[in-house]
Amino acid sequence: MTNQTRAYVFAIITVLFWSTVATAFKFTLRYLDIFQLLFYACLTSALTLLIVIAVKGHLSRLIAVFKQHWKITVIAGGLNPCLYYMVLFEAYDRLPAQVAQPINYTWAITLAFMSIIFLKQKILLADIVAAFICYAGVVVIATQGNFAAFASSDLIGVGLALFSTIVWASYWILNVRDPREPLTGMCLNFMVALPVVTLVCQVYSGFRIPLTGLAGAVYVGLFEMSLAFLCWSVALRLSENTARVSNLIFLAPFLSLVFINRILGEAILPTTYIGLIFIVCGLLYQQWSHARTSG
Repeated sequence: MTNQTRAYVFAIITVLFWSTVATAFKFTLRYLDIFQLLFYACLTSALTLLIVIAVKGHLSRLIAVFKQHWKITVIAGGLNPCLYYMVLFEAYDRLPAQVAQPINYTWAITLAFMSIIFLKQKILLADIVAAFICYAGVVVIATQGNFAAFASSDLIGVGLALFSTIVWASYWILNVRDPREPLTGMCLNFMVALPVVTLVCQVYSGFRIPLTGLAGAVYVGLFEMSLAFLCWSVALRLSENTARVSNLIFLAPFLSLVFINRILGEAILPTTYIGLIFIVCGLLYQQWSHARTSG
C-alpha cells in the first residue's frame, strides 16, 4: 500500500468519525447536560492522548514543554476544549442537529476574515463572495426557507453556533504561532483544561450520570476530540498533496445528515440540503480561489 493510499484510508476514517459527531452530540445531550458532556469527553480525550504519548515514549517531554510554553498552553486550552465545546454543546442543545452542524462548518470563512485582522493577510474578492454564499446558506437553514419566520427561530442557538466558529478560528490562528509539536500541544491543552471543566461540572451540574450518557461522552471524547485529530494528522503527513485528502472533508456534512436522519430520527428538510450546498460551494470556491492565487 502506497503512502498516498494510506493517506486516503486515514482521511476517510476521519471523515467517518466527523460524520457521526453531530449525531453523538445530540444523542448524548438527551441524557447529559453540557457540563457533564464536556467533563467526561475531555477526560476521555486527555487520557487517550496521554496514552498515545506514553506509547511513543514522549511522556518526559510534557512537563518540559509545559514549563517552556505554559502561556500558550493555558490560552489554547481555554479556547479548545473549554470555551469552544461549551458553546458548541449549548448550540446543539438548543438547535436541531441538521441546523447546528452546517452552521459550524462555516468556521473556515470566519478564519479567513479573522486572519486579515490578526495575521495581516490580504482579503480577496473571493473571500467576500464565499462568505456571502456561505452565510446565505446559513440563513436558509436557520429559517427553513421561511424568511418571514426568522424572528421565531432560536436566534440564541444560531448565534452560539456562529460564535463557536469565532472561537474555533481563534484557536487555529493561535496554532499558527504555536511552537509546540501538535500531539504534545493537544495533550497539554486537554490536561490544563481538565481541572477547569471539572470545577465547572461540579459547580453547575454533578458527576452522577446514566451509563448511556457516559458511553456517548466517551464516544465524543474519542472520535471527535482525539482519535479524529490523530488520524487526520497522519493523513496529511502521508499525503503527497494535502489538497487530495483535504477535499474529502466536504463529504462529512452530507454523510452527517444521513446519520442524523437514521439515528436521531430528524426529518431532513429540503432547505437543509439547499443551505448546506450553499455552504460547501462557498468553501470550495474559497479554497479554489486561494489555490489559484498562491499557484
